[in-house]
Amino acid sequence: MASQPSSLRSRGMELLVAYRQQPSVCTRNKLVQFNAGLVRKIAHRVSYQCAEPYEDLEQIGYLGLIRAIERFDPGQGCAFSSFAVPYIRGEMLHFLRDRGTAVKIPRRWQDLQKEGQKQQAELIRRLGRQPNDTEMAVALSISVEEWREVKLANRNRLPLSLDATVCHQVDSTITLGDTLADAHCQLLQTLEEDRQQLQRALNELEDKTRTVIEFVFFKGLSRKEVAEQIGVSPMTVTRRIQRGVEQMVEYLQPQLAKSDS
Repeated sequence: MASQPSSLRSRGMELLVAYRQQPSVCTRNKLVQFNAGLVRKIAHRVSYQCAEPYEDLEQIGYLGLIRAIERFDPGQGCAFSSFAVPYIRGEMLHFLRDRGTAVKIPRRWQDLQKEGQKQQAELIRRLGRQPNDTEMAVALSISVEEWREVKLANRNRLPLSLDATVCHQVDSTITLGDTLADAHCQLLQTLEEDRQQLQRALNELEDKTRTVIEFVFFKGLSRKEVAEQIGVSPMTVTRRIQRGVEQMVEYLQPQLAKSDS
């Protein structure tokens, strides 16, 4: 978003503020579409360093983008693109690590990097200064664009410090370590979301059916004990549980489909 015109950046920030104030799938999807170019750009770069298809990296990158959207705080004064890049690239690198495929520089670029070090030393000795990209490209008989890709690929192999700040603002307190997901918190959040969905589904049931399910599944009573308490047969309790579970499944299916969209 940092390279976009001011009007588009303003629109993007409006969406981010709106999502922060009232998260919704609709607003999140708009933000994903708005920042799709950032994902494609990073996927393009990473695809040159591994054997995985560009399309797979792009899809994985969107997961990182969504995570960045959910954690971004507009009040921090940080550009969203700077905040999102570690999430997007990190998600791709985690994918490559889990697939057992190391991020590798192509053999040609490895050879160019080694030869570049020799040529750079020679140019420094001859020119008395650091050579620029054009001078390095001429010395290696390659294009300036390819030399820059070689430098970028080599730089991306270096490990990043978790204490490195994500934003370039002097007063920024967000570090790369802060962007790493807390698995325990994510689990608690998921469990709470599941609990709320189940509660809403339970509230849709008629009173008698809901009471039976609460007695059996929440209070741990046997079906015989429930039957005695509410004055019906155990078979009636079983039928109400079966009917109630079926109704809850019918209610939850479209809800789950909506949350995955």
